[in-house]
Amino acid sequence: MIVIAGPCQLESSEHAIEIASHCKKICEENGIEYYFKASFDKANRTSIHGKRGPGIFQGLGMLSDVKDEVDCKVLTDVHEIWQLKEVAPVVDVIQIPAFLCRQTDLLVRAVEIASLTNKIVNIKKGQFLAPWDIKGILSKTGTENVWITDRGPSFGYNTLVTDFTGLQYMRKNFDVPIIFDATHSVQSPGGKGDTSGGNREYVPGLIRAAVAQGIDGVFIECHENPDEAPSDGPNSIYTYDFEKIIKDIKKFNYEVKKDEDRR
Repeated sequence: MIVIAGPCQLESSEHAIEIASHCKKICEENGIEYYFKASFDKANRTSIHGKRGPGIFQGLGMLSDVKDEVDCKVLTDVHEIWQLKEVAPVVDVIQIPAFLCRQTDLLVRAVEIASLTNKIVNIKKGQFLAPWDIKGILSKTGTENVWITDRGPSFGYNTLVTDFTGLQYMRKNFDVPIIFDATHSVQSPGGKGDTSGGNREYVPGLIRAAVAQGIDGVFIECHENPDEAPSDGPNSIYTYDFEKIIKDIKKFNYEVKKDEDRR
């Protein structure tokens, strides 16, 4: 079981280290593999006035600090091909944002670099794609060193819906780890006009349901004060709720494995 967790965007080295230390300790205590995540640039904000983050070079310095101080694996987004050569030496997982999941040149180059540097490429499935459309993405990347992370499809305006049948379809038909993006699943894209909304209270239940299906990992955005976070606050969980969620993941994953053993 993989858990990817951290704030939406990087704020400072101290802040990132604090959250990474908290999450890693809890994951280790529960036998779960932990990856710290945060973005150095949120390049697709709803409004021009949205905070984007510290930028690539300062942000990569913060991620390096997390690796040095916390000794955990790290993940961050790339938006352009030129960023790959800067990001790859620092991170363990290169993430392709949902809106860029069909950008052929970016995908191909990301996987080329990942294969040369023994890294992973986590491709976020766009909310505009059907589960079977993953076949087109994997035709560009292959299945080596690739994860797919799903938040569900768009459902009308400013709303997403979690598609558990889609998660099952992708797990059955594609030979790559499928990760459930729990916190973006409850996001309301652009729901507040200038920013996105969301409802974090639904996150724990959706995680239990996804893990009970045998999902390979869970993606969680967390923050000590999400209502004051520079981005994705409404759908981020409080860090003090992280331990309970991880214990739920452990419990439901254990039940899935026990059921598989019976078969």
